[in-house]
Amino acid sequence: MREIDAKKVTETVARLFQEANFFLGDDVLDYLKQGVEREESPLGRQVLEQILENADIAAKERIPICQDTGFAVVYLELGQDVHIVGGDFYAAVEEGVRQGYSEGYLRKSIVRQPFSARVNTKDNTPAVIHTEVVGGEHLHITVLPKGGGSENMSRLVMLKPAEGRQGVIDFVVRAVEEAGSNPCPPVIVGVGVGGTSDKTVFLAKKALLRRVGEPNPDPEVAELEKEILERVNNTGVGPQGFGGRITALAVHAEVFPAHIASLPVAVNLQCHAARHKEAVL
Repeated sequence: MREIDAKKVTETVARLFQEANFFLGDDVLDYLKQGVEREESPLGRQVLEQILENADIAAKERIPICQDTGFAVVYLELGQDVHIVGGDFYAAVEEGVRQGYSEGYLRKSIVRQPFSARVNTKDNTPAVIHTEVVGGEHLHITVLPKGGGSENMSRLVMLKPAEGRQGVIDFVVRAVEEAGSNPCPPVIVGVGVGGTSDKTVFLAKKALLRRVGEPNPDPEVAELEKEILERVNNTGVGPQGFGGRITALAVHAEVFPAHIASLPVAVNLQCHAARHKEAVL
């Protein structure tokens, strides 16, 4: 049994949330640069160039890429041979969020009683934490600061099984088109298919963690991703909704078995500030 100190968990979570808000991944930057070359609209190209300039300034000055520094979403893959010592595991994660947002001067966006008082918690907690027990003796931590503008464009539908593949494609494309400029395109489109309503929504968001443009290992799902991306980029929404070809950088789909009576589909959009960082302890 390998022991990991809770303080190490806190330090890592705090660091990752700052890094995620300051530095775009190379995969995202590469696709944005490719977008400049492929974009047919002069205004669209200008928008993409400004996005890249903004990311460069954020990295050099260690300031947030966007004023919305996100809801703290944390994915934990806990090895079954790991024991967290020196404190409560989830409390250590929450403290990491608290420290990261305070020390990094990141905007605190979380409010209690969302249907009434909406009082700010002032430290960006509580986090949304997903934990999976896996084999081994390591702890894999991935953080995803999820902005409100893109999250508000999430969609869930329970299709009839007879609607099939075409129904999935039509729903996803319609969701992106109706979202328009709200999620700050170019977006990454996370798609969940199958499971139950809660499972498919989980899959749609987790799909955003994949490296941009990396296809699903299942060839049939990869082909679905490719067709949706082509249709999305033919909608004409374009960068920041000003029109053009590059509405989405990628479509990432995750699929899970479904009940014979159901075909759940979820869409979770990620803005061009596709922020997530990970570490293994």
